[in-house]
Amino acid sequence: MRRLALLLALAFAAPAAAQTEVDLELVLLADSSGSIGNDEILFQRQGYATALTDPAVVAAIAGTAYGSIALTYVEWGQFDSQDVVVPWRVIDGPEAAAEFAAELLVPPRRAGGRNAIGAALLFGLDLIESNDVVGWRRIIDISADSTGNFNGPSIAEAREFVVSAGTTINGLAVLCRDCASGWSGGGDLEAEFRQRIIGGPGAFVIAAEDRAGFAEAVKRKLILEISGRAGGPEFAGLSGEDD
Repeated sequence: MRRLALLLALAFAAPAAAQTEVDLELVLLADSSGSIGNDEILFQRQGYATALTDPAVVAAIAGTAYGSIALTYVEWGQFDSQDVVVPWRVIDGPEAAAEFAAELLVPPRRAGGRNAIGAALLFGLDLIESNDVVGWRRIIDISADSTGNFNGPSIAEAREFVVSAGTTINGLAVLCRDCASGWSGGGDLEAEFRQRIIGGPGAFVIAAEDRAGFAEAVKRKLILEISGRAGGPEFAGLSGEDD
């Protein structure tokens, strides 16, 4: 009798909530550290909004296995300052892309402080692990105008943890001085990204070299990530010290 009662209870129990399946879970981590002015924050958001609604990006989404991706946009600053500007949304066509883009331009800036890239990467991974979607691929895409890491977990520690969790890290190196402060370290920022930040299968970095080309760089990056055509596996080394 007890066994029968248990079987009946299981048979009539409410089913577990189904998770939405998509081709890609993509976290956009946008630099909101102290070197980025409020006007540059808006410029960055506009660049992402323009890129996301571009027909080529929408076509790339339609061409995925599920015809959809899950996307969230986060601004990051110091170790305890990350702001989810737009929470997870399933993008499955031009209307959903336009809605995401419009929502992106509304909230005020809420993140700031000195660079904490390691903390931002871990925050991005937590967003992936705790959402209600399941993607074939998982990518954290981080933009920055330097590879400085002045507080919080080290980049090396965070990168190893993220990559070990099956998530790729891609990068947008902001080189243009007038589109989001820009690289001021005097070296090769793209090389710094390759050495210290990106990692996982197919990881890559793209540079935004001038104001006019910022949205185009974001567009190219999104198409590569969505289509999975990043040029084959590339694993960044998992050793090295932070600043």
